[in-house]
Amino acid sequence: MHHSTATETEFGTLDNGDIVKRIKLANESGMSVGIITYGASLQSVCVPDRYGVFADVAAGYATLDDYLRKPQYFGSTVGRVANRLAKARFTLNGKDYVVSANDGSNSLHGGARGFDKVNWTVTHRSDRSVTMQYVSPDGDQGYPGTLTVGATYALGADNELSVHYRATTDATTLVNLSNHVYWNLGGEGAAYSAMGHRLTIHADHFLPVDSELIPTGEMRHVEDSLFDFRMGKVIGDDVGRMDDEQLGFGLGYDHNWVVGDEVAAAPRPVAKLIDPRSGRAMTLLSNQPGLQFYSGNFFDGTTRGKAGKSYCRGDAIALEPQQFPDAPNQPGFGSIALQPGQTYSNMIIWRFELSEERS
Repeated sequence: MHHSTATETEFGTLDNGDIVKRIKLANESGMSVGIITYGASLQSVCVPDRYGVFADVAAGYATLDDYLRKPQYFGSTVGRVANRLAKARFTLNGKDYVVSANDGSNSLHGGARGFDKVNWTVTHRSDRSVTMQYVSPDGDQGYPGTLTVGATYALGADNELSVHYRATTDATTLVNLSNHVYWNLGGEGAAYSAMGHRLTIHADHFLPVDSELIPTGEMRHVEDSLFDFRMGKVIGDDVGRMDDEQLGFGLGYDHNWVVGDEVAAAPRPVAKLIDPRSGRAMTLLSNQPGLQFYSGNFFDGTTRGKAGKSYCRGDAIALEPQQFPDAPNQPGFGSIALQPGQTYSNMIIWRFELSEERS
């Protein structure tokens, strides 16, 4: 009989001497996850297939050196502002701000030194959870206000993994966090890609983008488009349709789906991913109104994962709950401003199950 446990080990040391820790959470049924303090990142997620065989289904690296040498946001907490911010600028309370541009002229996932590239501090640990904190100073990457961010990862007895992000500020700022975990439910070292997975997204609309992958501001209905995942479809069916302008811009899916009108009081199911070959399935629950689906279009074989596999296009996919991208520059996308006295709250749940579906 397994018990729920949490164990802490050293994962590596940064150039400044800071130690990166790895916390392993394990539950009664044998599921385990590894979380590292660098980027408050999910480093491994081991779950059983239909035969009870465990595999690590989260893409990532075995060593800290790899995370430093070739950062890919694997499992990382991204912020202050996830996704793309057009021209790396915004206006807040009548003042113009220019932030770190690290994606051409745009800012991606918080800038050159976003939350994925800093070492978080463990503030609390139990048998089932670990909480990490990072204090982002005023002016960090160009953003105003000192932002105190917490990330609590928890693993339930029912193979439910969650992260709860909270943030407070001492001056009005922008916050839109996400987790950038990449999945291949066959295992990150599997001989097959994630393109055979069946994906369901509970959304009637998606956000079209321009050639720089910045949303145009339109919320387009998915009806009769390659972006209709309401009934579930195999990702690989349409991912290569470069005759579709939207897929051509991103060399596949790299878009936001509208899974809600606003931040909800509690997480609700927004997507489901099934691997018919292994029988592993995952239901994603979130309280956020947006969901970025990225089909791993730029893996080019130069990145080697934990099992030594070279990640190629489509080998793993990301499903990133968040508020709508480029919101400060898009009048219809709602506000991602956080005021002093308010608490930002982002809850993500990954529920691992087995599916009867076979390929």
